[in-house]
Amino acid sequence: MTLNSPDGPTTLTTLYRERIWPTPWVFVSTALVIPASLLVFLPINFFAGVIIAIVLYGAIVMVLVATSPVISVSSGELVAGRARVPVDLISTVTAFEGEEATLQRGRMLDARAWLLIRGWVSPVVRIELSDPSDPTPYWIVSTRSPAALVAAIASAKAAQNI
Repeated sequence: MTLNSPDGPTTLTTLYRERIWPTPWVFVSTALVIPASLLVFLPINFFAGVIIAIVLYGAIVMVLVATSPVISVSSGELVAGRARVPVDLISTVTAFEGEEATLQRGRMLDARAWLLIRGWVSPVVRIELSDPSDPTPYWIVSTRSPAALVAAIASAKAAQNI
């Protein structure tokens, strides 16, 4: 990736990249639209019922895949879905798994926090921000590799301090 800066073009190295795909059980559970649509449309027309069932399931799969967010860390910024933050505005990064992750997404959650969570991914990373003008105290991001994301952010911050 190349960015234009006042000093000229800058190339950013991607340190971490993850797309949060739905798990297989999400695709299996959404396949229930097939018998449901067959139940509705088969009495009207057999071929229309089969076609509509296939098209509906295909549309659901496409929406699930198209809306799967990407988390990436480059040498200059963290991108989580459509949100971006320069790594120099990140103060503390903490990984949570299991019951701790559930608490971070639930009872311990600040209402002002920015969330990129998916129900099919249990571990989360809490990314605290040090920007005093930003009302968002921290981000909660679902990730399948919390330790790798924390390490990538630490590496990006270290590269900024050089």
